[in-house]
Amino acid sequence: MTNSLPQDYYQRLHEIQAVDFVIVELMLYLDTHPDDTDAIRQYNQYAGYSRKLKAKFESKYGPLTQGSPDQTESYWSWKKSPWPWQV
Repeated sequence: MTNSLPQDYYQRLHEIQAVDFVIVELMLYLDTHPDDTDAIRQYNQYAGYSRKLKAKFESKYGPLTQGSPDQTESYWSWKKSPWPWQV
């Protein structure tokens, strides 16, 4: 199967995955260090950044996950995006 999606798609997806990895690591750290205000600040910073990256990605390439909270017409548009085995 050849990649038919633009390189930008993969770069944006990679950045989202990297930022979400940082978020998971910070959550694990905060499980054992809940009073670390620097880690909390970093977590909030990366969580906001992740939301922005995902919104930008979804506005250009479609939803990253099935459905959307507003359940408008775009609620079902997830099926138009490439499936995981297609990227």
